Amino acid sequence: QVQLVESGGGLVQPGDSLRLSCTASGSIYSINGMTWYRQAPGKERELVAGFTSMGSTNYAGSVKGRFSISGDNAKKTVYLQMNNLKPEDTAVYYCYKRSFWGQGTQVTVSS
Repeated sequence: QVQLVESGGGLVQPGDSLRLSCTASGSIYSINGMTWYRQAPGKERELVAGFTSMGSTNYAGSVKGRFSISGDNAKKTVYLQMNNLKPEDTAVYYCYKRSFWGQGTQVTVSS
């Protein structure tokens, strides 16, 4: 069993930054494969950024250059640094690992 808990969401203005965290517990031994998704109202859930099974990173084209994923294996935690936020980044952000989802954290970008 795996539990994923996200935190760090909030209401910010365009151009602001936020850092999301996702901490795993249970039978997880590596942050490899941990991925951030997001779902905006009325839209499908989409991949934002993640670690592959080999530990490299990948990003959605819409966030490249603005978002950065990092992690700490000892803490079983991944972070999503989001800079230069835009209104279109508004969504619930979810952490995912090996068929398990977190509860999500709301990010709202609005002036």
